[in-house]
Amino acid sequence: MSEPNPYADGEYKWGPTQPPGAPGYGYPPPADGYGYPQQPTLPGAYPAPMGHTGAPLVSIGDITVLQDSIITPAGPMPLKGAVWNATDMSRTEEKIPTHAIVLAVVFFVLCFLGLLFLLMKEKTTTGFIQVTVTSGGRHHSTMIPATGPESFHMVMGQINYARSLSI
Repeated sequence: MSEPNPYADGEYKWGPTQPPGAPGYGYPPPADGYGYPQQPTLPGAYPAPMGHTGAPLVSIGDITVLQDSIITPAGPMPLKGAVWNATDMSRTEEKIPTHAIVLAVVFFVLCFLGLLFLLMKEKTTTGFIQVTVTSGGRHHSTMIPATGPESFHMVMGQINYARSLSI
């Protein structure tokens, strides 16, 4: 393996032949340096929507629904014929808090009414709600954190509104 390549003619030649200073593969180089082509911005440094006008009708996570299109980080999609799905991946747990157990033990010694502290319950909701939209051959999915047991119903209300616009 330490022997030189017998088929090489002595000069390093790898990759396509390009004149010096010619742009490489992919996007043409932007005028201000390295990176993707810059979007035009509106006053206030917010990126301007590319070819889409109108006020947002509903926003579900990072999905924004306009009058005629759906804007996602993956790119715009047509609103007509969009398929919306939601999956509830949250859970609500109910447990007895630690301070209720301590109070029950302390007041059990004084009177049996201390056992009523064990009836105290604490509900905590954890997890996410996954929202997916498919339209025009594109697919985008987003995760919305569940803050309570009513979070899924709130997101489903927004999705049902978006579905009514997609008809």
